[in-house]
Amino acid sequence: MIVGVPQEVKNNEFRVGLTPGNVRGLCKQGHSVLIQRGAGEQIGLSDESYRLAGATLINSAAEVFAKAEMVVKVKEPQPQECAMLREDQILFTYLHLAPDPQQTKALLASGASCIAYETVTSCSGALPLLAPMSEVAGRMSIQAAATHLEKTNGGLGILMAGVPGVAPAKVVILGAGVVGRNALQMAVGMGADVCIFDRNIDCLRQIDMLFGNRVRTFYADPLLVELEVCEADVVIGAVLLPGAAAPKLVTREMVRKMKTGAVVVDVAIDQGGCFETSRATTHADPTFIVDGVLHYCVANMPGAVARTSTFALTNATYPFIEVLANSGMVRALSHNHHLRNGLSVHRGNLTSEPVAKAQKVDFVPAEELLAA
Repeated sequence: MIVGVPQEVKNNEFRVGLTPGNVRGLCKQGHSVLIQRGAGEQIGLSDESYRLAGATLINSAAEVFAKAEMVVKVKEPQPQECAMLREDQILFTYLHLAPDPQQTKALLASGASCIAYETVTSCSGALPLLAPMSEVAGRMSIQAAATHLEKTNGGLGILMAGVPGVAPAKVVILGAGVVGRNALQMAVGMGADVCIFDRNIDCLRQIDMLFGNRVRTFYADPLLVELEVCEADVVIGAVLLPGAAAPKLVTREMVRKMKTGAVVVDVAIDQGGCFETSRATTHADPTFIVDGVLHYCVANMPGAVARTSTFALTNATYPFIEVLANSGMVRALSHNHHLRNGLSVHRGNLTSEPVAKAQKVDFVPAEELLAA
């Protein structure tokens, strides 16, 4: 199979879909790998390192898309990339389609088969290709919050850890999944006053066993969420409904009641965000203020630590890329229902039920299309 990796074009996105080590592995199995020149240069992965691993260096994204049978990316394709996709081509990347009907329409029009990292599953029911970036984003959310609590960055002027005689920042984390637990680890490590909400009591029990009285755990009762959010210095949105639009847990009215200078970090922004006041931002212009509350809603947070993120992501994605390359898409998806769960678009058909529900359109189960 010919596998192509274009350079990412999203604002301040420096991650890359394959490392030189991944390229060597694919080439040893008889596959061809096309890498756009400069794709990894910004994070210390030189064109020469890819060439030595066996890749063919390509000058433009258009040529990569034209020649590749499978395109491996990191972020969702931008409009100019969607226009380069073709029928019978495989796209393997993050998609986050639920809040993005324009991208959905463009992918359907392309005729390509598009597999979303974020909905591939594991035997345990986890999301193994989303988890590494959720770990990064969860940890980064507290770094971002601590930075933007500083008065010079628009916050109230609070030190996350406090000092003897002065209280630390009060941090509220909405969601105890991978993002929430990693945010929790960082917040506790920095000495913040932390509480975390979830509807999974077993998960809350595990957190209580691990952190004891250093963390307050709460069932996600709407009235209690509102009470804690309105008193918080920092609120981390870490809610996930796999493949679906994020629920709006924090209303505009709740934001109005928050402290002036408080900070919200909406890690769920890729799926539309869990604050009614959220809108996607970029690393170039990461924040905005609503009713005195600073919002950090960067849709590709892990891109800021692109080298760490690239290796963390490809550690997880590479085995699936191998399966697709070695077996072909139809055989791979027919025999591996976990990988099949990632199929979102196939030859002009939407195959993701959560996306269909979010956009109020029809879908066709992947099993039916693959069988045909």
